[in-house]
Amino acid sequence: MEHKNGLLIVVSGPAGSGKGTVLSDLIKDKNYRYSVSATTRAPRPGEVDGVNYHFLTREAFEARIEKGEMLEWTEYCGNYYGTPKKEAEEVLASGCNLLLEIEVEGACNVKKVYPQAVTIMLLPPSFAVQEARLRGRGTESEEKILARLAQTKNEITHVGDYDYVVYNHDGMADKTAEDIRAIVRAEECAVRRQGDVAGSYFGSAE
Repeated sequence: MEHKNGLLIVVSGPAGSGKGTVLSDLIKDKNYRYSVSATTRAPRPGEVDGVNYHFLTREAFEARIEKGEMLEWTEYCGNYYGTPKKEAEEVLASGCNLLLEIEVEGACNVKKVYPQAVTIMLLPPSFAVQEARLRGRGTESEEKILARLAQTKNEITHVGDYDYVVYNHDGMADKTAEDIRAIVRAEECAVRRQGDVAGSYFGSAE
């Protein structure tokens, strides 16, 4: 069987949607790899450089942009976020599915470069649940929380640009991850991804 590249799976969602928890469940599967994004925001308690994010200074991030080393990048709530290009291409070439956790603008940019990317919007069950989750973190100022909630109102207008929307209910991250696995299994079987089915089928006959 001919070697196939992995699928590029873009997951976006407002702050408090549980992206980190859901993606951690997905990468328990050996055929999923998590793309470590770069950012200029400060690490949160417990976050590790090179594991959760590549934490860069603003100057270092802008230098990477100038050199064309970012697959996509955007500025969100005063900080840069982006995907290192080389790492992404290496994972896809290996046949593993690559998970990108990126913002709405970045997702749109990726879709332009990779039309075959699978885009998923991950949402909390409601805006009220999102606000409760953000306040429950206890890691951000009131000003930052309000900024993230305001940003959500813009993000939600882009749901129609995505291929799928998945809701992440409290205590159901494992079920949410399984919903995404189901989407990926269906996409892997899509006719548009199979190339010359008839030629391959009859050519394999002995």
